[in-house]
Amino acid sequence: MRSVFSSAVIALAGLSVASAFSSFGAISKNAAFAPRASSTGLHMGQVDEALDKFAVKGKIRNIGVIAHVDHGKTTLVDALIRQTGVFRDDAQANEAGVRVMDSDDQERERGITILAKNLAVMRNGFKINIMDTPGHADFGGEVERVLNMCDGVLLVVDSVEGPKPQTRFVLDKALRKGLKVLVVVNKIDRPAARPDWVVDKVFDLFVELDASDEQTDFTTVFASGILGKAGDDHEHLQDDMGPLFDAVLRAIDPPVIGSVEPQDLQCLISNIDYDNFKGKMGIARITAGSVKAGQPVQLVHPDKPNRTGKIGSLFVFDNLGKKEVEEAKAGEIIMFAGIDAIEIGDTLVTNIVGATPATYLPPIAVELPTVRMTLGVNKSPLAGREGKFLTSRMIRERLIKECDRNVALRMAETDSADRYEVSGRGQLHLTVLIENMRREGFELEVGPPSVIFTMNEETGKMEEPWESVEVRVPEEYMGSVVDLFNQRKGELQDMGIEDGAEAMSVVKYLIPTRGMLGLRSNLLTATRGTALIDSVFDSYKPKISEVIQGRDKGSLLAFADGSVTPFGIEGAQDRGKMFISPQIDVYKGMIVGIHQRPGDLEVNVCRTKALTNMRSANKGITVGISPPLEQTLDGCVEYIAADEILEVTPSKMRMAKNPALWGKKNK
Repeated sequence: MRSVFSSAVIALAGLSVASAFSSFGAISKNAAFAPRASSTGLHMGQVDEALDKFAVKGKIRNIGVIAHVDHGKTTLVDALIRQTGVFRDDAQANEAGVRVMDSDDQERERGITILAKNLAVMRNGFKINIMDTPGHADFGGEVERVLNMCDGVLLVVDSVEGPKPQTRFVLDKALRKGLKVLVVVNKIDRPAARPDWVVDKVFDLFVELDASDEQTDFTTVFASGILGKAGDDHEHLQDDMGPLFDAVLRAIDPPVIGSVEPQDLQCLISNIDYDNFKGKMGIARITAGSVKAGQPVQLVHPDKPNRTGKIGSLFVFDNLGKKEVEEAKAGEIIMFAGIDAIEIGDTLVTNIVGATPATYLPPIAVELPTVRMTLGVNKSPLAGREGKFLTSRMIRERLIKECDRNVALRMAETDSADRYEVSGRGQLHLTVLIENMRREGFELEVGPPSVIFTMNEETGKMEEPWESVEVRVPEEYMGSVVDLFNQRKGELQDMGIEDGAEAMSVVKYLIPTRGMLGLRSNLLTATRGTALIDSVFDSYKPKISEVIQGRDKGSLLAFADGSVTPFGIEGAQDRGKMFISPQIDVYKGMIVGIHQRPGDLEVNVCRTKALTNMRSANKGITVGISPPLEQTLDGCVEYIAADEILEVTPSKMRMAKNPALWGKKNK
């Protein structure tokens, strides 16, 4: 039967899948088109190959999974993985554990997704390329670059909370790219679930974001990722994720492809990975054309010179790993090695002799950083005791390597040769980088976070970033929350009681990013850990002239170098809360605790008890030492003020006064 359509295949080469097959249907009804393969100049094998190209295109779906943090996105992807035969048996599935996609140590410890990841599953003969993305606002750059490889997205929304600030951010990015959206109301098994209310709120959000009529007419699936169930009706769920798979194949269109000819190759690099044996590897979706292993190619970018090379190894994603192939065609997502000069945002085009290469695709546009910190060589008196990477050259190379794959991160030189300025989307964005470097064996001196101001060319005024913050808290703590936001120059947007069984109070503020630095820990302290805080970048607004109140208490500083003694802590703990334990080495100017009053105070925590031959009646009665406050990297970064620094080593974190600002006058 294929010979019947031989003429049509050649005539329709370059049309989309849908238009091609509809044309075939029309041709088959027309008796004037008799089977004449010889008239096309092609033999039957070439005709079969052309038809196979059209068949393959319609068998692929490229989808991204987007959501607000902690709405069950990665758990949902886990359920999809387990129900597509990725694991050999139950034993292998149990060995993989839960949240398979969160493979990074920090992701498992923090309970969030940090890096976007690719996988591919097969369902009823269709290949579904899935891209799992972070839900936290600080890692929005991962979402922006991943959307370039998608034809549609799964918008995962909690069945109780509904759309949140980051839901709005990621949905806006998807709608601007013209992607189709499949809404998944997740955690439908929660007792307080209110699916109808959530769907209404999602629809309202689509309207607010000016979605097209086609996008607003979205398909909705109800699911429970942890139970592995889904359904078109929240009251009648099936025992597997079949309805969600069916909805993906039905609601998300296959890739729209103009050509599969090698000379038309267009491939936008959206991610970079590293392999210990193959080196730098690019991840991209083939927009047009095809590529083969060993093919000469070039990288083009509107702001960079062209670079040439040859594809070494070519892979496509297969389950949780990758599979080496000889050729890949338009619509597929590939990973390739062999070109070390590759960068995110480059376009891969052909460099075959005699072929005219295609033009470049628009580079990936990401939001600008809003927060910056300085990272430099550790110069404290205790430096060099633990770390393997200590020099400025090693730190610089590591930061450059990170900027290659983290498109939202920026690095700049400073006036000092051993210190670098690193800018990112938020404090968490930067502390994740610092924690990774610490675990790799780096010793660092970290400066306090500060916001990035910009000059508005139209108004000539300095502007600063503002964030939209939503806090859910029990009603008895609402007064404390409002007081803290008022101290940080926040502007109240909305306040009320949340509907549902949990009945939490909700308050929404617009607040300068400067005011958010250090506020999160204060909110948790004031509400005894019950506050649920969500924030996302809102916009740049004119800089506030008033001083934003920061920390209201000073620090306890070590009076001299030495080893901490129990007797020294006994005398110092009356002055505030301590960060240290006995037998720890300290140095002059090191922060050993929080003063109970404003202003800093030096205390001698190395003092030893005088030894005499006099015996007293109360000998042996001791005051006792209070346990020290737990120190985390995020907590330390929030704590340090403008004249303080954080020393980070593989096993310890020490805060101290900045010697350049404090040490000279205290010698």
